[in-house]
Amino acid sequence: MTEFALQADRIFNGDQFLENHAVVVEQNRISAVTARSELPSDMVVENLGSGVLAPGFIDWQVNGGGGVLFNNDTTVNGIRRILRGHYQGGTTGLLPTLISDTQSARGLAVMATRAAIAEGEQSVLGLHLEGPYFAAAKRGTHHEAFMASPSDAEIAWLIDNADLPLLVTLAPEVVGCQQIQRLSDAGVIVCAGHTNADAATVNKALRAGLRGFTHLYNAMRPATGREPGVVGAALVDRQAWCGIIADGHHVHADMIRLAWHAKPTGKLCLVSDAMATVGGVHRSFELYGQTITERDGRLLNSEGNLAGSAITMIDAVRIAHQLAGIELGEVLRMASLYPAEFLRQPKLGLVKPGYRADLVHFNSEFQVQQTWVAGQAKLPSNKRVLS
Repeated sequence: MTEFALQADRIFNGDQFLENHAVVVEQNRISAVTARSELPSDMVVENLGSGVLAPGFIDWQVNGGGGVLFNNDTTVNGIRRILRGHYQGGTTGLLPTLISDTQSARGLAVMATRAAIAEGEQSVLGLHLEGPYFAAAKRGTHHEAFMASPSDAEIAWLIDNADLPLLVTLAPEVVGCQQIQRLSDAGVIVCAGHTNADAATVNKALRAGLRGFTHLYNAMRPATGREPGVVGAALVDRQAWCGIIADGHHVHADMIRLAWHAKPTGKLCLVSDAMATVGGVHRSFELYGQTITERDGRLLNSEGNLAGSAITMIDAVRIAHQLAGIELGEVLRMASLYPAEFLRQPKLGLVKPGYRADLVHFNSEFQVQQTWVAGQAKLPSNKRVLS
């Protein structure tokens, strides 16, 4: 179908909830959001019934899904399996995320991401390289053998690949301000993470072009009364974005709400930090030769450290709304519009004419019923009612 309409009891367009409305999709774009009564009589209409139709979710930290860990399968096929795992959770755009590994693995990740985009995988919005330029004391599940400072050649290589787009998470005490500025000036999105820096060091990095913070609170120096640390610097800064893992394990619900109160509107984004088990059938996988196992909703390595999460974005939306008490419309923006702005994606994150038709429909139990990318349904469904 080149043109059709989706109607649901409630539509969230990014600004407000609409009732008795429909979204008209033409080709891969939204052409109109209109009252049901104004739809042409001959238009094909898909009646979604109850629930909410909203902008598709955008996740900038996806280590794996569909049974695949990106580090273990840095191929186009691996990316496609990850995408399929996350469509089930309402994600329509993501950054495949490679955690600390060899330069060879980083090269393969770049090639696979480029190839996926070239082959038409519109859900792939770029690449996230999480490490290896981290503080050993805050490495978490990242392997200590890969912790290092970047060489000039490695910085130049990152700059050469800034067109992807490319997000790099690093520790500002390991990577100097001059290097951060070079990356930022080239268009690389630079985030702080796995860092033990003091607030003064973080603030210098912010002035040099640091754009955000990866998984706020986790693997970073906490705030105290005498030293704001990374967390304090992140919460106080008015320009930087923060990703936060709302899985019920990485961050307490009250601390999610605290971050939401502290940050300016639009600067707090939900991320999944998802691993291979998400959207897959197995409850364990291999990382660095260790078995990572899901227990009671948590992923743990042999040292007992959290090793990513076992959630999709719809889980993060539910937890941020129900447990952290953030209004649903704002939570949906934290999962769509704000990440789109952070990633410089101007035609994603809203249900408005001219925007790409990336959509998610979920019910009152926060179960995803269907996901669309560029107007194409991604989940098999026997619930459609065409009229």
